[in-house]
Amino acid sequence: MSRTPQQIPIADGLFTWPSAAPQLIGGQCRQCAAVSFPLKSSCPKCCGQEVERLELARRGTLWTWTVQAFAPKSPPYASGEAPGEFAPFGIGYVELPGQVRVEARLTESDPERLHIGMPMELAIVPLRREANGDEIMTFAFRPLDGAAASHQEEA
Repeated sequence: MSRTPQQIPIADGLFTWPSAAPQLIGGQCRQCAAVSFPLKSSCPKCCGQEVERLELARRGTLWTWTVQAFAPKSPPYASGEAPGEFAPFGIGYVELPGQVRVEARLTESDPERLHIGMPMELAIVPLRREANGDEIMTFAFRPLDGAAASHQEEA
């Protein structure tokens, strides 16, 4: 009997999964109201010990970005490609309104299609495939429909 490959999150408790409208799971301190990602047991701002789980906004603004042009050696960005199979990818900080800036992969890697201030939306994407066929899924941000195209037309 063959096993059906599954989609597995890269880490438990990082994002809601499975979900048609996934959200990152962060935390908010009850003492100082600071928001952090990922969820931690204590507040990185005031060291408070009362942190509540908070599902973060799905949409935000690209705060800054670059293109990763060489294969990363360690998680969370290493995807296990064989030498010669690596494809450059975008990486950036996305500011979630009133919450936190999140460092993440971007689904777009063309520098002509990325710009600071563009609207972005959370997506869950495959990172790598395991030997048993399972897909390891991670979070990334993608330009909202038309955001990259409209910037190109302005240039």
